Amino acid sequence: MTVVLHLCLAMVATAALLTLLRLLRGPAALDRIVALDVIVTMIIAGAAVHMALHGEATLLPVLLVLSLLVFIGSVTAAHLVERREGMR
Repeated sequence: MTVVLHLCLAMVATAALLTLLRLLRGPAALDRIVALDVIVTMIIAGAAVHMALHGEATLLPVLLVLSLLVFIGSVTAAHLVERREGMR
C-alpha cells in the first residue's frame, strides 16, 4: 500500500510542477489565477496523501479551511474577470 501512496505523491508533485510551468508561462491573468488554484489544490492533495501514508488526521482541519479559501478565491477571481470583461 505504501508503494501506491508514494506513486500518488509523485504524480501530485509532477502535476504541481507542470502547473507551475503554466503559472509562469500563462498568457492571460485568468490562466495564472487558475494555475494558482490548481497548485493549492495539489498541495491539499499531497497533504491528504501524506496523512494517509502516516495514518494521522491532524492536518484535516487545516485542509478543510484551505479548501474553503481556495473555493472563495476562485469564485472571487471569476467574478472580477467577469466584471472586467463587462467593462470592455
